[in-house]
Amino acid sequence: MKKPFPIVPTIIALIAASYFIIPLIATFYFSLKMTRGTLSFAAYASVFQSEEFLKTLGYSTLASLAAIVMGAVIIVPTAYWVRLKLPRLRPLVEFISLLPLIVPGVVLVFGYIRLFGSNSWLPMTNSDQGTNLLLVIGYVIMSMPYMFRAVDNGMAAIDIATLTEAAESLGASRLRTISLVIFPNVRAAIIAGSFLTFSISLGEFVLPSLLNRPAFGPYLVQLGQDRAYEPAALAIMSFAFTWGCMVLMQAFATKKPGQRWLPRLSRKI
Repeated sequence: MKKPFPIVPTIIALIAASYFIIPLIATFYFSLKMTRGTLSFAAYASVFQSEEFLKTLGYSTLASLAAIVMGAVIIVPTAYWVRLKLPRLRPLVEFISLLPLIVPGVVLVFGYIRLFGSNSWLPMTNSDQGTNLLLVIGYVIMSMPYMFRAVDNGMAAIDIATLTEAAESLGASRLRTISLVIFPNVRAAIIAGSFLTFSISLGEFVLPSLLNRPAFGPYLVQLGQDRAYEPAALAIMSFAFTWGCMVLMQAFATKKPGQRWLPRLSRKI
């Protein structure tokens, strides 16, 4: 017997999709009206010709990449050690990883200023390098729930105990085991967490604004106050970039981690 067409679920799905699609279409149409009387990509061209756009985008990109590297170096060994040796501490570590979702970003940055301001024991905000480091650390903390969850799920898909025993039987130290065996086998999970970290860091406003850093988030807000059509163009570009990251994340995350890295380890030992 042929099943009837699901009319009600289809209508609900169309209504839900229109809630997101219609504003995007309106924003895109508005971004094309910068030139009076015609539709053009003048707003997009104006955005790309802005030196401030390229400067802030480059700064946020570098800071986001630094946060990805720092987060991976911290979270991968932590998740590995907790799963391998300290399973009883897993609930506590998961709770700590979720704290950035509870503590607002404005509280975090004011804590930074209080602890590392000019009158503190470690005045990091007195120099651009120190403030940049604080910003990167802030990005790492804000993206920690997503990076930790992605890496932890990746390690759940592999047998880290067997991989560790095999690596140690080949004479590898614990550091070499993590760097040459565990990291490659959870690369898909790290990449998934990296894309989430990059998306969060690129559009973050509170941290760079209060730390007075030339980042992309404050630039978006300032441009929205000064211009009309360019912010609409940037909104469409940011949306497309975010979805592009999600597509790449899904493509890499669906690749199952293999155990082909042990032969490479045996050649290096």
